[in-house]
Amino acid sequence: MTIKNKKRFFKKLLSWSGLFFFALAAFMIYRQLAKYTLEDIKNAIVAIPTKNILYACIASFCGYLALSSYDFLALRYIQHKLAAWKWMFAGFIGFAVSNNAGHAVVSGGAIRYRLYTRWRIPATDIVKMVTFSGFTYLVACFFLVIIGYLFSPEHILSSMSSRYVNWTVMNISIAGLAFYMWGCIYYKKPIIIKEVEFDTPSWQMAIAQILIGSADILMASLVLYFAMDSYIDIPFTTFMGAFIIAQLLGIYSQVPGGLGVFELVFTNLMPEDENQASLFAILVVYRIIYYLLPLVLSGIVLFIYEYRLAEEKSLRIRLLKRKNKQS
Repeated sequence: MTIKNKKRFFKKLLSWSGLFFFALAAFMIYRQLAKYTLEDIKNAIVAIPTKNILYACIASFCGYLALSSYDFLALRYIQHKLAAWKWMFAGFIGFAVSNNAGHAVVSGGAIRYRLYTRWRIPATDIVKMVTFSGFTYLVACFFLVIIGYLFSPEHILSSMSSRYVNWTVMNISIAGLAFYMWGCIYYKKPIIIKEVEFDTPSWQMAIAQILIGSADILMASLVLYFAMDSYIDIPFTTFMGAFIIAQLLGIYSQVPGGLGVFELVFTNLMPEDENQASLFAILVVYRIIYYLLPLVLSGIVLFIYEYRLAEEKSLRIRLLKRKNKQS
């Protein structure tokens, strides 16, 4: 196999891997919900007031809109203009998959590579976009860890880690956020990694990264908060702090949906007289609204998009053959 054929094969493999990760995401969320019967899920949903379900769905929609804005910022970073529907489309599908499959850089990156190469964006610029989006989430994490530790009750923090670990994570977050902001303001030399040249973003863009990254986690927290609001009376600031810590630990562990981490945190949050049925209902509704529904919707949209492309390609081939016969 020649070098040219190897490169072509690798590009096709990388492009098709996006569909593989979509299938993996579907399988992982199936594993999360497989232990529940349809009757269990139905009862869990019915137990939540309709208005709370509606509010949670709106928060989920806004959350994925914020997630899609990662791609908008990344396009601004590489100074490339693209129709709004395209970056929203790529961002929504990419995050719907990576939220469920884990390993966001690989799974979400494969989806983006498949889509953005079709829209004439060079592979090196896609690498820059994925890297930039990773830093968008990272700096938002630094910021939200600080906020989360300020708002989280001491008994929740101590249940997840020791005081020394809490102090270490807090200081790493402060140092990381400060270093990133310093680099954006003062360091203007390009950074070259494996022949890919990265420019440091402006401080204005760094602020936008923090705001957009924080917005998506805030919206995700509201999905769960609206689901549990009818069960537990808890201040939102307390809930928000606990959610941030649980969300980040779940993502860093690469467990799809942070399964197990949420249980640990909200077992501590719930009053002692609450039974596990309440926790079950809350988590099932949260996972359906924030994980399952976006994945199903993204699957439908992606299928329609791929089907239309295949039809257009088939039509072009037929027209070309007809033209050749006529000539």
